[in-house]
Amino acid sequence: MAVLSPQVTNLIIILGMMQVSKKIPFDDPTVLTGVRALYVGSNLLIAAIYGYVLLQINKKKDLTTLKYVEPAPMGSSEEGKLVTTTIQAYDAQQIKAAFRSQLMGLAMMCFMHLYMKYTNPLLIQSIIPFKSALEANLVQIHLFGKPASGDLKRPFKQAAGFMSGLQNGTAQSDKKAVEAAERSGRGGAKDE
Repeated sequence: MAVLSPQVTNLIIILGMMQVSKKIPFDDPTVLTGVRALYVGSNLLIAAIYGYVLLQINKKKDLTTLKYVEPAPMGSSEEGKLVTTTIQAYDAQQIKAAFRSQLMGLAMMCFMHLYMKYTNPLLIQSIIPFKSALEANLVQIHLFGKPASGDLKRPFKQAAGFMSGLQNGTAQSDKKAVEAAERSGRGGAKDE
């Protein structure tokens, strides 16, 4: 059985929820309060998941060294930078970035709902970020106990998205790329 990619399922959910939200009477204060509660509850649940994952990361204290070559910024002519860190530090950095991303989405939704008076996106944004949080690599590893191999191998591959073609690529952790970066002296400072 073929499994749909997360982007396709997100699109299906968005299109379906747009049709459902047309039939919801957002003019009714009780319904609107319920949808707001669903949105707030979804965000609290996501924050709890990320908090639990961060606790698990700190509890495991995996100090295994992780070396990878970070891609150069878009439009830059310089080569990628060698990063030497630990799995614990890498995971903590990644979960904090996911939490910051969630807070940015929350801020945008608050602006759209409170200032611009849009109500339909509340329903969609109650589901999609929660689904994305459950599909996150660190949640798969630390919450669901999946082994960190294959797609879950660190450093994580960037998810293919709308703007992925404009980016310079993903971090390289193969031995050849790391040794080439070490020889050229690009970076190498250990992050702790």
